Amino acid sequence: MKVVLSKDIKDLGTAGQVKEVSDGYARNFLFPRKLAVPATASALQQVAAREKSVAKKAATEEQKAQALADRIQGQPLRIYPKVGEQGRLYGSVTAGDLAEALSAQLGQPIDKRKIELTDPIRTLGEYTVPFRISRTVTAMLNVLVERESTKSR
Repeated sequence: MKVVLSKDIKDLGTAGQVKEVSDGYARNFLFPRKLAVPATASALQQVAAREKSVAKKAATEEQKAQALADRIQGQPLRIYPKVGEQGRLYGSVTAGDLAEALSAQLGQPIDKRKIELTDPIRTLGEYTVPFRISRTVTAMLNVLVERESTKSR
C-alpha cells in the first residue's frame, strides 16, 4: 500500500515522502498514530505543491546567499587588535572576532560557526578565510589584520 508520511519515521523516511509499506503496517501502526495518510490523488497533489514551495524558497535563499557572497568578496575586512612592539598580537583573532567585525560592516548578524577559520590569527598581515554562507555558497573573506595606529577611519 502506498502512503504519504506525515512525520519523520526512523528507518522508513521523512515527512512528505511517498512510501510503499505493507497493508497491515499501514492500517495497524501508521494510520492510527497519524504518522501517514493513504496516497490518494489529493494527498499526492499536496506533496507536489509542498515540494514546489520548498524548491522556490530554496532558490530565493540561494540568491540571497550569492548576493551576500558578492558583497563580502568585494571589500576587505579590517581588524585592529592590540599589537606588541615586534608586530605580534596580544592574544589572537578568532572566528568570533571576525563574525563581530563582519556583522558591524554588513549591518546584519553573522554566525561565527559559518566562518571556517582553522587556526586563530596571531600575526599582522593579510589572510583569506572561507565563509560558508549556505550549503552551496562559500565566499572567500579577505581579512586585513593591522596596527591600531594605522587606523584612519
